[in-house]
Amino acid sequence: MAIVEKASKIWLDGALRPWDDAQIHVLTHTLHYGLGVFEGIRCYKGKDRSYVFRLKEHIDRLFQSAQMVLLDMPFTREQLMQGCFETLRANNQQEAYVRPLAFMGAGEMGVGSMSNPTRISIITWYWGPYLGKEGVEKGIRCRVSGFRRMSNHGFLAKGKICGQYVNSILAKREALLGGFNEAIMLDDDGFVAEATGENIFLVKNGVLRTPPYGAQILGGLTRDTVIKLAEDMGLKVTEARFARDELYTADEVFLTGTAAEITPVREIDHRTIGSGAPGPVVQKIRETYMAVVRGERPEYERWLAPL
Repeated sequence: MAIVEKASKIWLDGALRPWDDAQIHVLTHTLHYGLGVFEGIRCYKGKDRSYVFRLKEHIDRLFQSAQMVLLDMPFTREQLMQGCFETLRANNQQEAYVRPLAFMGAGEMGVGSMSNPTRISIITWYWGPYLGKEGVEKGIRCRVSGFRRMSNHGFLAKGKICGQYVNSILAKREALLGGFNEAIMLDDDGFVAEATGENIFLVKNGVLRTPPYGAQILGGLTRDTVIKLAEDMGLKVTEARFARDELYTADEVFLTGTAAEITPVREIDHRTIGSGAPGPVVQKIRETYMAVVRGERPEYERWLAPL
């Protein structure tokens, strides 16, 4: 995990503020009960300029998450997209991770509080490969977690909701303490759901498989991007449930996410996946993905918001 390097400004409640002045009170409701929503977005430096990747879709999902939890949003989508640009420019960042966060401020306490104001911040910082440069180059080691992915019966899996990530934190800590890089979580029925902060794909006999959108997974935008890129490359992609033993015997396994980008998996539960090194499919998809986000593939420029 990378330490967040201090930048100059943070966007808070519609205005840029000095980094050290972007503070909240200890009675902030979200700090106590977890009701808030957020996004993870990346800005990439291209050859001639920088681009924010799939900014509109990320902000749309932020608002969808807020709708799920009945959180009023005091700014429009357009204002928040502009806020992302303003923060990147104020920090003179040509490449950065962008974190919009909407949370309940101080006021009432208790789980039934309804009158607290919604506050919104946008923070930007440099973040390299989430699972490490070596992980991208050589593949990571995973374990199947004893913690199940939160159920659709009691949680809103399609929302990026602050408190729901405790589920992922428990699985992640368990994996790290066991000497692994990441945890893979199963659903209520024992089928593969996702990792703690990434969607998952396997490759078998040239076919990509990933759990369906309606499963206990986040509808990842990187997942969506990979599906489209793979299909454009002529690969067959199926969205269907599969069990852990199908991961063990896959030719390739990889994770996708804004922070993790495209990260290959070389081992799961001490079983070597494929050759034990990143395979040809994941390497080709990652190569294409990185070209797209840096503006080197004009046919996908609809996904790019120039900074």
